[in-house]
Parts: sequence; structure tokens; C-alpha cells
Amino acid sequence: MKRSYIYPLLIIGVSVLFYYLEKQLDNSNTTITKTTDSSFFYLPSSTTDAITIHSNYALSYSEKHEQPEWVAYELKKEHLTKNEFKRPYFEIDPKIRTNSADWRNYKKSGYDKGHLCPAGDRRFTYDAFKETFLTSNISPQNHDFNAGIWNRLEQKVRYWTHRYDQLYVITGGVLEEQLPTIGYEAVSIPNYFYKIILDNHATNPKIIAFLIPHKESSKPLSDFIVPVDHLEKITGIDFFPALEDSIEKRLEVTASHSGWKM
Repeated sequence: MKRSYIYPLLIIGVSVLFYYLEKQLDNSNTTITKTTDSSFFYLPSSTTDAITIHSNYALSYSEKHEQPEWVAYELKKEHLTKNEFKRPYFEIDPKIRTNSADWRNYKKSGYDKGHLCPAGDRRFTYDAFKETFLTSNISPQNHDFNAGIWNRLEQKVRYWTHRYDQLYVITGGVLEEQLPTIGYEAVSIPNYFYKIILDNHATNPKIIAFLIPHKESSKPLSDFIVPVDHLEKITGIDFFPALEDSIEKRLEVTASHSGWKM
């Protein structure tokens, strides 16, 4: 082959390689409904096509609202340890291509950096604990709400995990139009937060879902139970696309705590 042809061919080859790598990067945050890791087998759909997989939870990030539209993770009984770790600083999530919101948006805002995958659910190793302090895992929460009814619900999920051994948890704020915001990046403040818990027991799977106004309440948690179908309508998210259709339809219309010891 003449030397004059070698360089153009090399340029074409390098260009094709860079194109392929760019496409791989572009697809790194696109919707995933199944993974080989059982921890992330039941992932919801994404309205933003921006699903990010971390070691101990997954999320779908909304750049428009500068927070996740959902965070999903598996919670096992053995995850619930009483390890005490030094609280780390919040950090921007390096896996979010558009960058997750800076923690400084919350400074002097009057709102807590509300974990969606709670740090208390990830105390089994320091790395798992630290991973919950990425800003892609937080949403602005009123302190009384965060420390009050929302904390009660998180404690209830841990109670159920001890009782049922293994659960799947999906959590997020309802991200609507024209929400108030905080900070220079306009981080949205949800009016409602939701949490869905799936016990995927082979013989008797069950789901319970909660939709709670973003304010403190002394009402019992049972007052806030809603069908998953309702949450799908107001969020546009399909929460359990991997479930068999007949099981999904049966479970998602339920608004009861039957089978869940309250």
C-alpha cells in the first residue's frame, strides 16, 4: 500500500473510534430496565433518559429540577447495621454528565439536604454510607418534615426490612411545573414526596406506596397510602416495568396496608 494512503486511513480509523466512544458515553445515562446485578433488577422508567447506576443505589436525574426524579435501591436485613461513621461532606456526583446541583444551593436556604436513599440504610460499609452524600441523592426538605413524618416512614421501612428480610425501595419528590426553587441553580422544592416499597416474595409479592405533602404531620402513615397507579399518573414514571404484567396490574391498584404490619 502506498504511504500516501496510510495517513487518511489512520485518520478515518481514529475518527470511527472516537465516534464509537462518544456514542458509548452518550448511552451511559440512558434508560435501563434490567441489569445483571439483582440489586437493580427492578428499576423504574426514566422521563429524562438519565439513569445512573452507583454501587449501592440507582437514580434518574432531572437536570431541569436539579435532583433525582427517583432513587431506587435494594434493602436487606444485613444492610441494617449500627455502624457509626464520620459524616462526610456532600459532593457533586461525577457520574451525572450535566453535573448534579452544588450543595451550596442549600446554604442558608432554610431547607435540609434531604437524603432519598437514606444514609441510615447504607451503614454496612463506609463507602456505601459515603455514596449517599452525593448531591444527586438529595432534595430540599423542610426540616420538620425531614426529621418528622419522613423520618417515621424511613424507620418503618427498616422495621419492615427486619421483618421481611429483603425489600426494594423507590423514593422521590413529585417534580411538577412551576415549583419554587432555592439557590443559584434553581433547585426545585417538591410539594409532595413519595416512597414505594416492594416485597418481591416469590409466592406472595406485595407493594405499599405513600404520597406525603411536604410538611410535618402527626397523622398516622396509613393516612398517606396511595395506589402505585396514582403515583405513575402524577409523575409519568412506570415504576416496575420488569414485573410480570399480571402481577404489576394487580399490585399497582392496591391502596392498602394489608400484609404490612403497621
